[in-house]
This record gives sequence, structure tokens and C-alpha cells, in this order.
Amino acid sequence: MRKITRICICAVAGIAMLASGCGRGKDARQYQSAEGMVWNTTYHVTYNGAPELKDSIMQVLNHVGASLNVFDENSLVSQVNANDSTAVDTDFIRVYVESVKVNKLSKGAFDPTLGPLIEAWGFGKGHKATGDTARIDSLMKFVGIGKTRLDMDTLVKDDSRIRFNFSAIAKGYGCDCVGEMLQRNGVEDWLVEIGGEISCRGKSPDGGKWRVSIDRPVMQKDRILHDSQCVVEVTDAGIATSGNYRNLQSDDKGQYYGHTISARTGRPARTDVISATVIGRTAMEADALATAFMAMGADDVKRLNKSTRLPVMLVLTDSTVWCSGQFEKLMIR
Repeated sequence: MRKITRICICAVAGIAMLASGCGRGKDARQYQSAEGMVWNTTYHVTYNGAPELKDSIMQVLNHVGASLNVFDENSLVSQVNANDSTAVDTDFIRVYVESVKVNKLSKGAFDPTLGPLIEAWGFGKGHKATGDTARIDSLMKFVGIGKTRLDMDTLVKDDSRIRFNFSAIAKGYGCDCVGEMLQRNGVEDWLVEIGGEISCRGKSPDGGKWRVSIDRPVMQKDRILHDSQCVVEVTDAGIATSGNYRNLQSDDKGQYYGHTISARTGRPARTDVISATVIGRTAMEADALATAFMAMGADDVKRLNKSTRLPVMLVLTDSTVWCSGQFEKLMIR
């Protein structure tokens, strides 16, 4: 599915740009900054509130990880993956319900039960392709969120071999959870970024909306480049970008393929979309939709967005860029 390593929206350059504004707004001295490592990626939080909340940020992230981190053998999702039915918590339920919604909206392009295929193509535990790659068709029998259901607070699977991987939505959800915690503690202005996914609210340290730099897709095998595609000015929103060009595997013939797996074919999706950026109501929504849009292709995304009317930017294989009208209104350069 997506995202073991993702295109960074704010990433290093973007966060530095935001931090450089501290001190210029009238309330800038109240803004705090917290950063670190979580889920094999980085997080950055800028918020206008008490310094003591930095400990709470990590507590929230640990709580989400204990539920949704597929790389943690003791996590709740790992327990779900090992059983036919498992009692689940609020975090799992919220992400599951959103996954069902986006799965239906995208006509199956987004599906968190691609776990066996993600591992087969070398993007799961160990990040190495296995012999399972040769039997994709048999693995497809265990794929499909429609083969699972919630029964009150219990997740039930039609087959115990169905396995979830929420990597395409968990970072966005984590951003939302940190933002919700800050809001409960009276914080009105924040930006939370985890591995390139963003949730923001209120005002930046400069007193205006948050300015976010979105990376240009630049394929580089030996290093990560942060070249800005554009800058958007947003608030009270979630932002996510999905792209294949920074998380590649190669087959026996030396052909590279990306980590976006098609739920229809069970193989790496081959579309005309190099990267997809979505600005949604929540970071969780944007996260899931960005993954779906990578697998759908530009024409299907454009048709769908006539009804969703979300700010969307697609970078295409012919080097052109398509932006929805809603996205263009947010661009400042």
C-alpha cells in the first residue's frame, strides 16, 4: 500500500521555514517546538501552549502506536492479524471506519488489508521481497476489507490469514490525535507533522495561516532531495502527499517498482500519477485519499474530485501538474 517511507510535505526544509517565523508574531514567545523519532520516522510539532505538553505529545504517539503499529509484534493490529476475531480499541475503530469509507469512495483503491501483498513485494517487515511474490494470486484471497467487519468492539475476519497494514493512514491519524490532545488542553494554534503528514489549526507564529512546502517528485537512488513543488497556505486542515519515487524495490531483472500496491491486481500500481497531494478535513482522511489517488490514476481522480471537491494536486508521469480549483486557491507560490 503505501508509505513505509513517504514523500515529506514539510520535511526538513518545510519545518525550518516554519520555525524561522518564530519571534516575529506578537504571541511567538509562547510557541513551543517538539520533535523526535516515532514509528521509524520523524515528528515535528509547533504549538502555542505550555511546555509541559511535550510529554503528552509522546504519550499520545505511543498510545496510537500500541494500537496501529504493524511493526510492533505486541501491538493491537498484530493481535488482530494473528486471530479470527479480536476486541479492539477506539483508535483501531476510528481508523477502521475511515478506511471503510475511503475504500468505498475510491471503489477499492484504498484497502488496509493489503498486508500480505505489502510484505510479498518487499515493503513490510524486513523490507525484502520473498518467494511470496511468485504467488500473488493466492494471496489475493486474503485481501479485501469487505471480508472483515466490526461487531460492536470486536473486529471479525472471514479468514484468519487476512492481515491489516494501516501504514497508509496511521501517520495522518497520529497527527489528528496529537492535535486533539492539544485542543483539549486549551491550545488553539498548532501544526503537527509525522513523516510528512500534517494536521494544522489556528495561526502560525507569524500570526497568519500555516505555510507548507510540498516536495517536488525527484527520484534519487542514493539520497533524498527536498525541492519545493509549491507552497500552500492553510489552516484547520490535514495534508498528505503520497509518492512512489522514494520507496522502491527492484526485481530480479533490475526493474524498479513502487510501494503503492493495487488492490485490484495485487501488484505494484502502474498509473500516470507520480505523486498525489490531498488537503482534507483531517490528516487521516488526506492520508488515505492520497494513497488511493496514486493507485487510481489521474482520470479517475478528476472524476471523483468533482464530487469530493477537495484541494488536490497530482504530478504526472509526463511532467505536467494538475491542480483542482480548490488547491489553486491555497497556493501562494
